Amino acid sequence: MPVEIIKEDPRLISFNTLRKAIGWLGILLPAAIITGNLIFSNCHKVQDSISHYYYTVTGNVFVGTLCAVALFLISYKGYPGDNKDNILTTLAGLFALGIAFFPTNNNSTDSCAILQLPDNDTRRIVHYVCATIFFILLAFISFFFFTKSKGVKTERKILRNKIYRTCAIVIIVCVLLIALYGIFGRQLVSLIKYKPIFWLEWVALLAFGTSWLVKGEMLLKDEPSTDKTVAA
Repeated sequence: MPVEIIKEDPRLISFNTLRKAIGWLGILLPAAIITGNLIFSNCHKVQDSISHYYYTVTGNVFVGTLCAVALFLISYKGYPGDNKDNILTTLAGLFALGIAFFPTNNNSTDSCAILQLPDNDTRRIVHYVCATIFFILLAFISFFFFTKSKGVKTERKILRNKIYRTCAIVIIVCVLLIALYGIFGRQLVSLIKYKPIFWLEWVALLAFGTSWLVKGEMLLKDEPSTDKTVAA
């Protein structure tokens, strides 16, 4: 009986490449802006948050990376026939654009600013709302959508699901700690010099990036099936 070899759907390669690109951009953004300031600026101090790098010599890297992440998220379609995945990633992409286009006020205690904008509370609030919702959406996607599967779960799928959920929890914890620091920061003056918001944001981005790299099958990929044929 003639058989037909099943070829891997080229769209899967595209999806996985997109996932890995999103993951690497999230992980490498903080390192890129810190390194850029060390190399190209006379100011070597860490800013109060990743968002404050908008005003530094690596401001274009900050905005460009966010726009790239936004474009990839908006382009990402998720599983065929599941519009919820597409809607959530598109929303996350739009909020990423909001982070880039509505910068926070330049109030970093160790500012490396080469750009100045007048303080604007409305712009600052929009920035923080966009950032908060962006991270919450990413956590939701990782916890509830990346863990979906059809058929029997492999051991690696079970392990990947643990990673997705752990990454989601880490993101939410970081968001909550940032919010608490924003509320009680005046009582925690001794922590200012350690830049807690910057490091919490980086941890959240590491969790976000790790989740997408695993989803892109860079890590813990299932072993290929030995059955490659079907009856024609």
